[in-house]
Amino acid sequence: MMTSALPIAREASPIIQKLRSAVEHALEGKPEAVELALIALLARGHVLIEDVPGVGKTTLARALAKAVGAEWKRVQFTSDLLPSDVLGVSVYDQRLGEFVFRQGPIFANVLLGDEINRSSPRTQSALLEAMNEGQVSVDGTTTPLPDPFFVIATQNPQDFAGTFPLPESQLDRFMVRIRIGYPPPSVEQRLLLSSSEQDRVKNVPQVIDPSQLVALQREVDRVEFDSALAAYLSAVLTATRSTPTLSLGASPRAGMNLARAARSRAVLHGRTYCIADDVHDLAVAVLAHRVRLAAHAEGYMPSRDESEAAVRDIVARVPVPL
Repeated sequence: MMTSALPIAREASPIIQKLRSAVEHALEGKPEAVELALIALLARGHVLIEDVPGVGKTTLARALAKAVGAEWKRVQFTSDLLPSDVLGVSVYDQRLGEFVFRQGPIFANVLLGDEINRSSPRTQSALLEAMNEGQVSVDGTTTPLPDPFFVIATQNPQDFAGTFPLPESQLDRFMVRIRIGYPPPSVEQRLLLSSSEQDRVKNVPQVIDPSQLVALQREVDRVEFDSALAAYLSAVLTATRSTPTLSLGASPRAGMNLARAARSRAVLHGRTYCIADDVHDLAVAVLAHRVRLAAHAEGYMPSRDESEAAVRDIVARVPVPL
């Protein structure tokens, strides 16, 4: 077990690799998805998983929660879900003669928001303050959320019936958007031979506890991000705002998220400093859901692949610092 403060290159790196291995045990064959989720977790970000049902979205959330010893709760988002069903509600206690706040499921270390795009925009917006500020305001009273606080939200593709597109303000609260995809044939065959999905998560070991996760998150703040990388990242952001293929470029908050994700990736790879690949390789996952294609303004609904391809093309044109 790690102590409260660790030099990244020595003690923290082996712990992080054990954390990665523990989660990959449950979500076998998907190292890229696991890495992006861990990057967001260490960077105090949140994850949006956009994929079809049954590919392991819930498995990933439960495995992460178990590996870090965190309390986790699941909310199934539906069209009739109310904000109070997520945040909590004040009820009158006759014994005390006053209103008492009963906390909702959002008061957990890890919150799985399943099929978030099936709820109304009003309910989706209930997560905005929690994801951005780590607190909840109900009836004029603000209550802090547990630390750490991590949201994994899932959504089906937008062409599924009964869904509401997530507004830009909600999308902007997610550090990364990832896709899990179908497992390789060899992994799928092993899944067919195993008894159940529950057994795979049940066997995930606890590697750290929540307080140790907070210590790791603080290590991310210590990672060096030099001026050359800042200039490179700024050039990428500027390119998204000036290209004719996009009507909405990446915001300063998107850039700050990319810088923090790059620091987190460095920690995940056992480094105390960022390199250009940290920014380059994370740009699509961090920026693609935060931009809008110009075709969108003409009434056309671009696919996820088109948005990612546009960002990937922009990043490919920006010179990488040596």
